[in-house]
Amino acid sequence: MPPLARMLRHAILLSTFVMAVPVAAQDDIRTNPAVSGQHSAVAIAADLSTGVGGSTKLTLTLSRPIEARTFVMERPDRAVIDLTEVNFQLGPDTGRRREGLVSSFRYGLFAPGRSRIVVDLAQPAIVGRIETTTRIRDGAILLSVEFQKADRDTFRRAAVANDPSPPARKEAIAEPTDSRPLIMIDAGHGGIDPGAIAATGIFEKDIVFGFAQALVGKLEASGRYRVRMTRDRDVFVPLAERVRIAREASADLFVSIHADSISSAPQVRGATIYTGSEKATDAESAKLAERENKADSTAGTDSGEGPGHIADILQELTLRETRTFSSGFAKGLMSYLGPVMEMSPKPHREAGFVVLRSPDVPSVLVELGYLSSKRDLDLLQSESWRADVTGGMAKAIDAFFANRTSLTRPVPPRRSAAIAPVSP
Repeated sequence: MPPLARMLRHAILLSTFVMAVPVAAQDDIRTNPAVSGQHSAVAIAADLSTGVGGSTKLTLTLSRPIEARTFVMERPDRAVIDLTEVNFQLGPDTGRRREGLVSSFRYGLFAPGRSRIVVDLAQPAIVGRIETTTRIRDGAILLSVEFQKADRDTFRRAAVANDPSPPARKEAIAEPTDSRPLIMIDAGHGGIDPGAIAATGIFEKDIVFGFAQALVGKLEASGRYRVRMTRDRDVFVPLAERVRIAREASADLFVSIHADSISSAPQVRGATIYTGSEKATDAESAKLAERENKADSTAGTDSGEGPGHIADILQELTLRETRTFSSGFAKGLMSYLGPVMEMSPKPHREAGFVVLRSPDVPSVLVELGYLSSKRDLDLLQSESWRADVTGGMAKAIDAFFANRTSLTRPVPPRRSAAIAPVSP
């Protein structure tokens, strides 16, 4: 067997185990060809090197040739490399080492059929040559992208405000004959955006995706609800897109799943439930919302929404009513989760999370625990713990909709084209 073939076979066989992702996520990787890389190029190495004149080169070792397109962005300074879909079989520390003009880089699936590498620049730099060569000894394909020093004005002229070709939006499928409540489960982060990273190298995006899948299974098994996910694989979905998906599907409840991390305080643990508000409950909540709201920037794209505004009096009244329902659900969720999991000292807080801005869909964001806590991390990977917690969530959802039978939630006219943003 040729050396490259042996390397690729070894990388593919080990990938499921080395990443140490939750069981549900591992099953998805094994069974979904688009996720497993069966029909995509495989990257087995990514190296940085400094060349003449201070230029820095990023070189990918691939199983076959792929197309690459690049652009740069300001605030913060980044270079973005868009690729046809790649199955990255790279080491856990890949991209964390600074080299020349590159302070770090991250990679992952950005949209179906598209992968992305986001390079954090140590100083302004533009993309120079992009070369593809074949290594003679084993037939590997080497894709090299060169970064060259640039002054601020040159970089600013080269920068673009947004990715000129954002991923195609996934349109909701209407189900007018099914009157069951629609629950939208939002697994945080995904694709090129890993979220928090545990000291063991485990990604938040994998932890919460496995949990979200388990929750979906629990809700579907009851037969009481229609259930959808904002992402059904390891792919990046912009924050505003998650809200749009829920609104256009006329969701009755939106539950966003996350896991926090505070490396400087490994003793901090427990779950927290957040609801949306213009003013955060405390400084810690405000900082968390600020971090979470940077997900689009992390993935190399910027939200097109400005500061936002409330479109009219009807929508403002609807927003107030929706937040009342959101808070009611959060309190019920606390009562059902308290017996089955550790809660933080302040289990219900408010902050300006982008994904909680829908004016007409009750929404909560659940931080399941802290990846920086060994105890929480162990529980987050426990199937029995996951079963207990998803069971508690399902009971809270049952109670929420049982109580809603005597209440009337205002339903404003849906805007399927341009949805007016709401103040954070």
